[in-house]
Amino acid sequence: MTDEIRFATKIAVLLADDLAVWQRLNVTAFLVSGLAATGPELIGEPYEDADGTGYLPMFRQPVLVFAGDAAVLTAAHGRALDRGLRPAIFTRELFGTGNDRDNRAAVRAVGRAGLGLAGLGVHGPKNAVDKIVKGARLHP
Repeated sequence: MTDEIRFATKIAVLLADDLAVWQRLNVTAFLVSGLAATGPELIGEPYEDADGTGYLPMFRQPVLVFAGDAAVLTAAHGRALDRGLRPAIFTRELFGTGNDRDNRAAVRAVGRAGLGLAGLGVHGPKNAVDKIVKGARLHP
């Protein structure tokens, strides 16, 4: 018998529903890296197989991936900020850059209301995250 672990928080990634498959995977990887980098409490212990080979640690709780249109992404972005949560964002302009410096410059060049969001990642209390992703659907 296993004990079910319940988390008081939720990790969610919300992707634009018109992205190509490679873009969805790329955006998800970038967004969760931002969450991991600023939330050390999200990371579990390292893994080890039966032979003693060590592996890197990962998130200690599930990551739910959602999809939505531009209006859903914009609303989620606003709701995250309104709730005092700092989301990871990936804008469409970042598909045309090739490094971190240019990525940051591309985001800095656009005001909040004009961000062409391709995705966002957020971690916070379950209730708040559920409200943030309202209107999105679980990614197929």
